[in-house]
Amino acid sequence: MYNQALRGQKELVLCEDGTNTLFSKEFNEAYHSTKDGALHESLEKHVKPAFLVKKGEDSLTILDICFGLGYNTFTTLYYIQQNQLNTKVHILSPEFDKELIASLATFDYPSQFDNIKHIIKDISKNFYYEDEQFKIEILVGDARDTVPKIKEKIDIVYQDAFSPNQNPLLWTREFFDDIVKVSKKDTLLTTYSISASTRLGLYENGFKLYFNKSDGIRTALIASQKELDFFEFIDMELKKKRNPTARSLRDIDYLI
Repeated sequence: MYNQALRGQKELVLCEDGTNTLFSKEFNEAYHSTKDGALHESLEKHVKPAFLVKKGEDSLTILDICFGLGYNTFTTLYYIQQNQLNTKVHILSPEFDKELIASLATFDYPSQFDNIKHIIKDISKNFYYEDEQFKIEILVGDARDTVPKIKEKIDIVYQDAFSPNQNPLLWTREFFDDIVKVSKKDTLLTTYSISASTRLGLYENGFKLYFNKSDGIRTALIASQKELDFFEFIDMELKKKRNPTARSLRDIDYLI
């Protein structure tokens, strides 16, 4: 059972895959697609495609935007353990909700996370975990402030903030530029959003775009700084001709 202090702000929701998520009254959205399922969504939209492209890498630095309930981070560790990978992983994750992080030790996660309960407890208490293979850091604060300060170069980005409609400043062309500046030249970005504004914002920052049509999930998006062979390519120049009024989200539309 999750922390009673969060009642009134967030409500526990059961997803169709049998895992739990929360509904945020502040953002008027669930943290995960209740149809796709919290664990299933993390695995199919983020972790599996990322590790397919980055297969064989000895070490990876991952930017998980935003931490929330930690499903993307914890599913990454679960995937590595299940597949007996030796990949060393450093995960950095912005999150402004300190109370939420502090409550995670008592959240009812799926049994797949049983082997990492000690990691969940450490993160909940210290906002940090490190062993010989895994290093996880919660960057407390607004992602717009913390991401530009990252010193490491990023291999993978899980772009999983609340939706462009509810949290637009984490989907603007300028924010994607911030991400590019802390990323390697072959960075891969995964996201659930396939909106025209999201695609244009990424495309205008040099990303090549692909559809992720994994089994059992709604279509998601893969963005890469280099060409990929595994996914369906999106011709953005053709999309722009067909929809000339579409535009990326811009900071100027939301910052006062």
